[in-house]
Amino acid sequence: MSACEQANSLGAAGVVIASTRAALGVYEDKTGPIIADWLSEHGFDTGAPVVVPDGPSVGSALRALLSQRPAVVLTSGGTGLSPTDETPEMTRPFLEREIPGIMEAIRAAGLAKTPMAALSRGYAGSNGRTLIVNLPGSPAGVMDGLAVLDPIIKHLCEQLSGGNGH
Repeated sequence: MSACEQANSLGAAGVVIASTRAALGVYEDKTGPIIADWLSEHGFDTGAPVVVPDGPSVGSALRALLSQRPAVVLTSGGTGLSPTDETPEMTRPFLEREIPGIMEAIRAAGLAKTPMAALSRGYAGSNGRTLIVNLPGSPAGVMDGLAVLDPIIKHLCEQLSGGNGH
């Protein structure tokens, strides 16, 4: 079994939701379940999404997840321009290598539906063998991002695990 097949059949994945209001119970997070279901459908062992307030708590959640060396960590929320939207700032220190094409494709997919997609400041990159991607905070934005990842996630995992298949 290739490293990619192992990652997709047994690999762990984590989900971090950056939303102060959802963390406080003001409303129910809608994006975490979408992401967790998508990861499970792609063969990842995914726990419950971690819902944290915007800001430094995102960095703490990422640090905790990365210590478990998952194959994938996806975040949702905190990528806009409001004063508390700090997910990109909390993510970037963990990225050893950025993968800008992923975010370019996610923004392009969103722009086909709304001009607001241009405001997303998320990052994508790797930390060791872990793929990290910041998805927008709306369910529609998450779906656009997952649609971009869908045809490339297996290849990404293979590449990050040391495989060189094309």
